[in-house]
Order: sequence, then structure tokens, then C-alpha cells
Amino acid sequence: MAEKRKRISGYGIGSVDTIISVDDVARQASELSDTKPTREALLELVNGAPLLDIRELVAGYGKMKILHGLDLAVGEGQSLCLIGPNGAGKSTVLHSIFGFTQIFSGSITKQQTDITRLTSNQKLQRARIAYILQDNSVFPDMTVEENLLMGGYLLTDQRQAREAVERVLDKYTRLAERRHQNAGNLSGGERRLLEISRALIMNPDILLVDEPSIGLEPRFIDSVFEILSDLQKVEGKTIIMVEQNAKKGLEFADIGYVLVSGQLALAGKGSDLLEQPEVGKLFLGG
Repeated sequence: MAEKRKRISGYGIGSVDTIISVDDVARQASELSDTKPTREALLELVNGAPLLDIRELVAGYGKMKILHGLDLAVGEGQSLCLIGPNGAGKSTVLHSIFGFTQIFSGSITKQQTDITRLTSNQKLQRARIAYILQDNSVFPDMTVEENLLMGGYLLTDQRQAREAVERVLDKYTRLAERRHQNAGNLSGGERRLLEISRALIMNPDILLVDEPSIGLEPRFIDSVFEILSDLQKVEGKTIIMVEQNAKKGLEFADIGYVLVSGQLALAGKGSDLLEQPEVGKLFLGG
């Protein structure tokens, strides 16, 4: 009887020789948690005072706790990328910042103002934090222009919303050329651009970006990261990102965090984490 092949699921980055199972990634990554970064180390990575500061956050869904005493700090105009094994709590960090989770303890402050328990609408309107969803969130039967107007649903003055839409269309001619087309007819890269652009209507200064490369063909991924780089470096947006493509995310980000089991295991400059053997072995394919 022929020996059955063992089926292994992995991150799919690197050669066959370097792929390890998701279970092995989680097990080996958990060993990194023994050297949890200090708050002082996190602050050293920030340009000046943190724009967004999370301290000892315990959060989750319902009665389930996913984050266990998480600290995070990012400065104005910086980018931070969260990587880690599946189930580490990466998206839960973004959800917690934006008001989608149950906060059990800890704090989230923006420019020293407590925003921990603001609703998602209040986070967008008052704290100027926008969340770009992981999943395809465009309205396919609405035009590009109508999708953008939906980004200003909290504005009481529709004239302001239309002015904001025009500013976005002036910036992104690809969308301007398709403003009267249904969003369902856009390419994958154009839909992601529309999702990012819709988040800009309220003029946020912090963008929470969940898996910007997910579901995109390789030819569109670089374009999306170029758009995010422009928003950070030219417009001064602060970007907090979750990215399964760890290499791409760390190449982009000023700061990288590795999360394991809802806790911070490693932190450093994105370029430095790319050079760390443990990170390379577990998340970069060798």
C-alpha cells in the first residue's frame, strides 16, 4: 500500500524546502513571546510623541479575550505593519482601534485624548480614524461616484461630501475616468483604489488597512502599495496595516510588530525585522 502523502498548509512564500506548516509556525512563533518588547523600546521607534498610543489592551468579542495586554505606539506620518501567524489577533487590533470589539481593560489614546470607548462613527468623525476593510467592500451596483459619496455619510452638509469626492477624483484619474461606471465593472486593483479613496472622504489622519494585497493579482499589489506610500509620505497619513504578505508589509512599513497569541512578541524597524532569522524562517520563507 502506497504511503499517504502528508498534507501541509503553509504561508506559501519561498521554496518547497522552506515551507512549514501553519501549526509549526504558531508553535515556533510562540517561543518569541519570551522576549516581549518593553514600552520604552516601542517609544524609541516613534518619531516624537505617539499619535496613537495603546496601553495594556485586553479586548475581544463577546466574552472571548483575543488581545492580552497589548501595547502599541505609532507616530504622526509613520507606518506600522502587524504580522504574525493565523489567529494571532492582528485584525482584532484594528477592530479594537476602530470600536468593533469588546474592550475589557487598557486604553487607546490619540494625541493624549482617550478614545478607547468611542463608537466606530465617533472614531471616524471625531478622532479622524478610517478603516479600510479586508474584504471587497465596494457596492458593485453603484457607480464609482456614488461609492465615494457613501464615504461621506457622516457629513451633514452634502456639499462638503461632493467637494471631497471631487478632490479624490482630481487625485486619482483612473477613478475619474470611471466615475459613472458601476463599481462591479472595475478591476481588482481599481476596486481596492476605490476602497482606499472612499476612506479619504472624511479626511482621516490615521488609516487602518486590513490586508491591502489580499485577493489581488501580483501586478496590482505594487500599485496599491505605491498609493499607500503616497498617502503616508506626501499627505502625512499615519498607516497601521495588517498584511499576510510579511515581506511586502515590512518592506513598506517604518515599524514592524510580530503578534503571537494576542501579545506582542517582537518589534523593530520594518527593515530590521526583515533581517531577523526568526522572522525570516517563520514568515518570509527562509
